[in-house]
Formats: sequence, structure tokens, C-alpha cells
Amino acid sequence: MRTLLLPAGAAGTVETAAEILKQGGVVAVPTETVYGLAADGLNPEAVLKIFEAKGRPQDNPLILHVAEAEAVEAVCHDIPAAARELAARFWPGPLTMVLPCREVVPRRTTANLDTVAVRCPRNAVTRAIIRAAGVPLAAPSANRSGKPSTTAAAHVLHDMDGRIDAIVDGGPCQVGVESTIVDLTGDRPRLLRPGGVTPEQLREVLGELVVDRAVTAQVARDAVVRAPGMKYRHYAPQGQVLIVSGGPEAAAAYVRRRFAPGDAVLCFEEELPLYAGCNPTAYGREADTESLARGLFAALRDLDRADIRTIYARCPQGGGITWAVRNRLGKAAGFRVVGAEEAP
Repeated sequence: MRTLLLPAGAAGTVETAAEILKQGGVVAVPTETVYGLAADGLNPEAVLKIFEAKGRPQDNPLILHVAEAEAVEAVCHDIPAAARELAARFWPGPLTMVLPCREVVPRRTTANLDTVAVRCPRNAVTRAIIRAAGVPLAAPSANRSGKPSTTAAAHVLHDMDGRIDAIVDGGPCQVGVESTIVDLTGDRPRLLRPGGVTPEQLREVLGELVVDRAVTAQVARDAVVRAPGMKYRHYAPQGQVLIVSGGPEAAAAYVRRRFAPGDAVLCFEEELPLYAGCNPTAYGREADTESLARGLFAALRDLDRADIRTIYARCPQGGGITWAVRNRLGKAAGFRVVGAEEAP
């Protein structure tokens, strides 16, 4: 298969991508979060191609992407008032809601659940493609399963060249981590995955929010999950990632005592001088947490090399977007954390 590269701003890109999708093909599309691997979310055969291209386990549900909030009615029922309030505030944007799904949504899309995750992305070209295709698009991140997500078309091409029909190149993603997922089907709203819409912002609308254990710890492999990214090891390069907590000097001292050939460091830009000679890569500034979200996956991809054995990673603390950064780094590390100030 020859994978077409379609510039987002070029004439005919929307129509070409939509026609491929109508014919049951797979197109990588840009969103404000990460690139998505899109197919007709109501066509089981097309959805199967997503799983095959990614090497994704089929018990991992997909997100349906719609062009307008009103389109949710066609795929979901019993939509609560809280969902409408969240859509009014955060859509188009990096928020996904889990809602009861209609029978029109294939079980392959929902991983056999009676709920479906749905969102309206902010990217105007992708929303135009959805409208032109005339169907909601199932679109997980456009990386090989388990690997760091894709925040640039070059990342997608690296993972998917020859495996999918086309890539729409919309430039780098602005948020850099996948959307927030909130489950609205239970007694209380539940955060299943942090992302560009923060827990603090959700609580402003919802009043209360339960944080699922999957946000901060590994979920059992036999667990039934209600949203993507909750169960399997995700976002991981080839080398083992180990999160080093504690103050800057203590963390650097811990790493230097153990650093060996084949190791690397993933740190904040402010800490680069502390790791001179330790193969450091910065993924953003600790003082600018949004830069950490934008830079995380690109940095993990830079470190995804066979010659790197261990990656000592620094992880931000606090609220806001750092919830998402901690979750993604935690997933990459299998939630392995060492306290530098407590370790010998």
C-alpha cells in the first residue's frame, strides 16, 4: 500500500481524505491533541483496519469523533445534562465523554461495551473531513500500539508508512497529549484519563469528579475498561523508563550514581546543566507545564532507540495539565517511581 501525504491546507485534501474514508480506508488526521488514525466508526470492517494497522488489542475501545456537538445524538442516547454543559464549554476541544451508545455503533468500535467515547476535535480541517465523509470517525492515536503517540505527521509516517491509505499533514499538535476522558454513565462523573481539559476545569462544571485508579496506577490486564488508554502499557520507548522523584539536586545525584553507557535522561529544560554528560533530553520547561505536554511524546520518540537501555525521567508535580503529563509518563514507566531523596 502506498501512503499518500496530503497537506492540510492544499486544495482537494478534504475531499480526497473523505473519499478514502467513505471507501472504508484509513486516514491519519491532525487534532489539537495528537494525530488520530481515522476510519468510518460505523463500519466494522473499516474499524478493523485501525486495529490491524496499529497492532492494537481489540478489547481496547475507540473514540468516535464528530464535527458538531449535535451529532452526538445520532450515536448516543440518554445524554445527561452534564454532558451538554461540558460540550457547551469545552467543545470543540480536547474532551472525550463516555455515554450510552445506540445500536448503530458497532461492537468492534466499543470493544463490546454498551457505551462509547465521543468527542468533537478542535482542528478545523479534521472537522471538515468528518462532515465530508458524512460519518463519525473512530480515531485512536496514530502510533503503533504501545509506542509514544504521534504529534507530527513525520511521526505518523515513521509508524504507518505503507500500513494506511493517507496522512493529512496539519503541522505539530498544539496540546500534545490525548484528550481528557470523563465517564458520565455512572452515579458520579469519573475521570478515566487526564488530558487537555484539566480536572480543575471539569469540577467547575460538574461540581464533583471521581479520579479512576487507572489515572495513577497500572490496571490489571484482565480488567474490562470503559475508555482507551486505561489498561495496556502505553507511550513507551524501547528502553525501560524509571521516574525519579525528589528535588533537582537529589534526583541528579541519584542518576549520576547509577548512570551507565546506554542510559539517558528525560528532564526539564531548567535541569539540563545538572545532567551534563548523562545524555539528557529536555521535553519542556517545568515553569511552563503546557510546554511539557507539547514536548513529551516527541522527546520519548527521540529516545526510542535500541541503544538506549534505561531512561531516567523527571516528572512534574501539581495540578492542571501536569495530571496528563504524569499519567503518560507513568504509563510509559509502568508506574515505576523511585524517590531520589530516600534512595541510598
